[in-house]
Amino acid sequence: MSVLVVVALAETIRNFTGKSQRSPLQMLYDNHQLENSAVQASLLGRRHLLEEVCRSYTRKRRVLTPEDLRHLVVDDEHGLLYCYVPKVACTNWKRVLMVLTGKGRYREPLAIPANEAHVPGNLRTLSEYSPAEINRRLRSYLKFIFVREPFERLVSAYRNKFTRSYNTAFHKRYGTKIVQRHRVNPKARSLERGDDVSFEEFVYYLVDPRTQREEPFNEHWERVHSLCHPCLIHYDVVGKYETLAQDSQYVLKLAGVDSMVRFPTSGKTTRTTGDMAAKYFQNINPFYQKKLFNLYRMDFLLFNYSTPAYLKLR
Repeated sequence: MSVLVVVALAETIRNFTGKSQRSPLQMLYDNHQLENSAVQASLLGRRHLLEEVCRSYTRKRRVLTPEDLRHLVVDDEHGLLYCYVPKVACTNWKRVLMVLTGKGRYREPLAIPANEAHVPGNLRTLSEYSPAEINRRLRSYLKFIFVREPFERLVSAYRNKFTRSYNTAFHKRYGTKIVQRHRVNPKARSLERGDDVSFEEFVYYLVDPRTQREEPFNEHWERVHSLCHPCLIHYDVVGKYETLAQDSQYVLKLAGVDSMVRFPTSGKTTRTTGDMAAKYFQNINPFYQKKLFNLYRMDFLLFNYSTPAYLKLR
């Protein structure tokens, strides 16, 4: 497939199916259709700030390739494009979209096993369409993304992939390499199994120039701007993990499906918080803290997250 020249302006609003009802994108940009609310104002502010940061830091636009679109899930029935970001409630969003696109096969999001939500083929991605079909959807569908404080997301990824005994594939794939490169006098067992990687070693791996030269970051710790390309794709809604319930409800209301499906509320008490992230960073040398912050700096800027107070960047 050839590269794509994308026109994704909010003002270019077309009906996505030819039906008479208003699309989610039309609902968003028609102030008369939705009552003004604090949620609406907050989402508008995020969108404007994202556009300003993109203008300030993006010197040259490029065209999108199919590879750039692998994280954009398509719901043709309701005119939705969702860019999923691992460790930002993407399992539950995929479950919701499986209910919406499943033609009655699924009724309750939480009844769908988590591993099934991530099976390739259960949901279509934008990369599967022709260039003309891609451009039409980018112009006329409601495009939304959910983001999270970058270092809380990073610590969450570390905890899930490197401290859980069942994630043997990650231990073998990444843990063994991290131990080999970043541990002095590693034991044979660690070199073979890679299941005892420390957070400090994980940070060394991320900031090591060899890491990105060899291959892209894994999606669980890849930067959001590299997964979802928010300066190339005009996202209409930027939801946040910190306001997940209200932002999710707003998207479902725009899509006209809020009476059909509810976004699952999490009862987790072990989720990664800012205080928890601070504990993980307390033993990281300030030199490496700064290198890591520079690596994720654009995500902090684009999505208006403050520099964590626990960092020692000076």
